[in-house]
Amino acid sequence: MSHPAPPPTDDELHAWVDGQLAAERHGAVEEAIASDPAVAAKVAAWHTQRDALRRLHGELLDEPVPAALMGALDRHLPRTARHVSWLRWGGMAAGLLIAFAAGWLGNAQWSAPRGGTQLAKVPAVREFVHDASVAHAVYAPEKRHPVEVAASEQQHLVQWLSRRLDRPLKVPDLSTQGYTLVGGRLLPGETGARAQFMFEDAAGERVTLYIGTLDANAAGATAARETAFRFASEGPVPSFYWVDQGFGYALAGKLPREVLLKLATLAYRDLS
Repeated sequence: MSHPAPPPTDDELHAWVDGQLAAERHGAVEEAIASDPAVAAKVAAWHTQRDALRRLHGELLDEPVPAALMGALDRHLPRTARHVSWLRWGGMAAGLLIAFAAGWLGNAQWSAPRGGTQLAKVPAVREFVHDASVAHAVYAPEKRHPVEVAASEQQHLVQWLSRRLDRPLKVPDLSTQGYTLVGGRLLPGETGARAQFMFEDAAGERVTLYIGTLDANAAGATAARETAFRFASEGPVPSFYWVDQGFGYALAGKLPREVLLKLATLAYRDLS
């Protein structure tokens, strides 16, 4: 006596939408779609989402997944979860995995910020990030006077800049990535004083952390309240930046994006 085929799971429905379902399950899925309005509505909605994602991220779909991102998934997702993810997204896996892994690594398992998609569009934030990039380009190449106060006077440096920015500051520890503090300086900004901490590795490569208050009126209420973590390529050098309670941070340097990301992640964790 033959038994009826089990009803399709959500993973199978996803696979069917993406053309990845095993042939022997086609009949059961198609029967469920035809006989169950709820299943039909779910599949129709996923088709709509899939098409929208293709329109938004079409340029990513044919790109290979970077080895670093695959390594991150291998370390942090069980094999079964990875298998389900690939079945679920099918032909879209490469593009969407890039987006997921970049977001996961960039946020380093932080809570997703509310309103973050609007933050990058705020002019005051763009100007802040551009200023950080320019400040790096001006001071990082300096051989004799890259900073005002050297790392040998770190306590004085932090106290001085904290007083001028009217906020307790801290120097993040980037030593696990091979970067040590060179020193720092005071800089002018649109809304008052800003600070720049400079770090250097054994090869002489430098990164800078630019810090300052954002004008709540100019930046908008969302940017003033929320935290976001973003990559910016505008300006002379790229940076990763975030805003926390109206205070901006941007780590800038002439480094590959994945290296800069690791350093920015360390800084974010340490300063948070």
